[in-house]
Amino acid sequence: MIGNKYLLEFYNYNDEDASFNQILELLKYKNTDFIVSLKKQPIDIELCNSDEINYLVKTSAIIDYYLQLHDIEVPLWIRNQKLKFKKPYYHSKRISDIEKIKLIYSNPAPFRARNVYFDLNGLERV
Repeated sequence: MIGNKYLLEFYNYNDEDASFNQILELLKYKNTDFIVSLKKQPIDIELCNSDEINYLVKTSAIIDYYLQLHDIEVPLWIRNQKLKFKKPYYHSKRISDIEKIKLIYSNPAPFRARNVYFDLNGLERV
């Protein structure tokens, strides 16, 4: 079970994109409560089911990326080796092979390390 109250709430959203937008909003404006909760309420990956882990892989890439952008220390659990996909995951549902290759080479390290690829322009619109 996801132990962080914010991430649990976002995980329970019906729309994953809306969930990501909420996380991006908190990170963009450096919401202190959310950022502190990432440290004070770490996730125990061993207690999470496969759906929760899949969600956490995607969100940990986003969180890691934005914390680095803001020069904020990244909590250790976010870089847990279990938080990555074996096969590439492309968040865009309709994407050509050429676009996939572009994403692989253009996404920053926090995404590549987890085998998660987002269109960064889509992440910055928030």
